Amino acid sequence: MKRTISSITFLEFNKLKKTDVVIIGAGPCGLFQVFELGLLGLKSEIIDSIRQPGGQCSELYPDKPIYDIPAIPVCTGEELIDNLLKQIEPFDYGMTLNDEVSELEKKADGTFFIKTISGKEFQSSAVVIAGGVGSFQPRKLKFGNAPDYEGTSLHYRVKDSSIFHNKKVAILGGGDSALDWTLDLSEKTDELILIHRRNEYRAVPDSVMRAKKLCEQGKIKILENAKMHALQGKDSQLISILVGNNESEEITFKIDHLLVFYGLAPKLGPIADWGLDINRKTINVDTEKFQTSTEGIYAIGDINYYPGKKKLILSGFHEAALAAFAIKQQIEPDRKVHLQYTTTSSIMHERLGLKE
Repeated sequence: MKRTISSITFLEFNKLKKTDVVIIGAGPCGLFQVFELGLLGLKSEIIDSIRQPGGQCSELYPDKPIYDIPAIPVCTGEELIDNLLKQIEPFDYGMTLNDEVSELEKKADGTFFIKTISGKEFQSSAVVIAGGVGSFQPRKLKFGNAPDYEGTSLHYRVKDSSIFHNKKVAILGGGDSALDWTLDLSEKTDELILIHRRNEYRAVPDSVMRAKKLCEQGKIKILENAKMHALQGKDSQLISILVGNNESEEITFKIDHLLVFYGLAPKLGPIADWGLDINRKTINVDTEKFQTSTEGIYAIGDINYYPGKKKLILSGFHEAALAAFAIKQQIEPDRKVHLQYTTTSSIMHERLGLKE
C-alpha cells in the first residue's frame, strides 16, 4: 500500500535543518513520539533507514492482527501505522526515509548535530532513539542460488499474503513468525508444509498445538528434525526444495513459494559508537525520563532497557509520553511544564487544529 503523508517536509540537500527534536526511527513509537512532542508545542524530524514509515509493523507484519492496543480490539500492523500517521498530521514535523544517521555530535552549547549518510544535516535540542531493535535483517538461506528467487518465490518477509492463496507453500522455522503464518495461511493455500530443524519450538505453545492439530486433520504437513539441502528452480521461480531428515533421507517437495523465518539479526549500527551505555544491543535508560547516559539523548521502544522492561508497543507509547515531558522541561528549564488534557485544553485544541 502506498501511503500519502501530507505533513512531511522535504529537505534541500546539505542544508542544515534546525528543529527541537530529532527522532531516529519511524516505527509506531517514533511516530507517537511526534504526537506527544506536538501536543507540547515541539517540532520534530524523523529519520529512518527503511523506505516507508512503520518499522517492524510495516516490514515484518503489515497484515498480521495486533490485539493489545488500548481501545482498538484488533488492527493490522499497516492499519496501526496508517492511524498513527493520521494522528500526527496536525503537527509540524519532517520525515527522512531510506537514509541513516552516520554522525551524532553533542556541541558545547548542549545542542546536537546530526548528519545522515546521504549528507542531510540537522541541529536539535534533543534526540530520541526509537530504532526498535536497531537495523534488523532477516537471517537468510546460505545457498548460492537463493538470491535468484528472493522477492518472487523466496520470501523473508510477508508484504502481501494474497500471493500465496491457492499456491503450494513451504514455511521454514519454529518461532512465532513461522507458526503465525502457518496458521494464517493454512486455509488459504493449496498445499502447506512447515519444516523445522528441531522438534522443539520457540513459538508460543498454543500456536504449536493448533498447528499440530491442523496436521492431524490433514490440512497441513509438518516435518521436524529436517534441514534444507537445496533449492531448485528456473529463472526467478522456485520449482521444488530438497529437504533432509535425521534418517539421512532426502525428500523433494514441489512448491510455488518458500517463506523463511529463521529470525532477525539485530544490528545497532552507528548507535553503538555514540558513547551510550549499551546493554546487550539495547540502551540503558532511566525510568523517569527515559534518558540515556548522555543528557539530551533519550531512547524509547524496543531499543531501550530498564529493570522490568517489556517489549510491547503499549510500553513504548508510555515511554514516548514521559520522554516528551522531560524534553520540554529540558528545552525550557525556567518554565514549569503543566499537564494539560486534550479534552479541555484550548491550547491542545489549537495545536491539534481543532476549531473552538
